[in-house]
Amino acid sequence: MVSPIDIQKALKGMDYPATKEQILEHAKGGGKDVLDALQKIDDREYEGPSGVSAAVFD
Repeated sequence: MVSPIDIQKALKGMDYPATKEQILEHAKGGGKDVLDALQKIDDREYEGPSGVSAAVFD
């Protein structure tokens, strides 16, 4: 199970706004659970890490 902290760690240093594709590319080092969770977010542009977390956990 992935936690919001895992997501935030994987997105550290990410430049926003960012697309789903850019987020997935940046988070590759975060591990399989993080990538699996991020695969499920909507394919759109995100303004910041809180928006990404909201998309994962809502």
